[in-house]
Amino acid sequence: VQLQASGGGLVQPGGSLRLSCVASGSIFRINTMAWYRQAPGKERELVADITGGSSTNYADSVKGRFTISRDNAKNTGYLQMNSLKSEDTAVYYCNARGVAYYSDYAEHLELWGQGTQVTVSS
Repeated sequence: VQLQASGGGLVQPGGSLRLSCVASGSIFRINTMAWYRQAPGKERELVADITGGSSTNYADSVKGRFTISRDNAKNTGYLQMNSLKSEDTAVYYCNARGVAYYSDYAEHLELWGQGTQVTVSS
């Protein structure tokens, strides 16, 4: 099972981007999906997360600007980022915790995507 993140890029301040994260490789029931980011010289920080029941949680710095969502049928999570600021520049990582089902066993997993660069600059 692996996560694949996409959707990053270069955008001007005030612009928008939507990140996607899809789980593939086996049957993987995602409980919680999250987005983290890491700016140069800084620690990785939680941006937002969403539970299986669609309860959401946001970092104060992105509240009102970012929206996390998920499509369980597609095993995909999204992060809609609006009103982007230069301080949002970072590598964004998706994270998923859940249960992977194989032919004869199941296991709890925590997966990380490969990271996608978001650069906000004029």
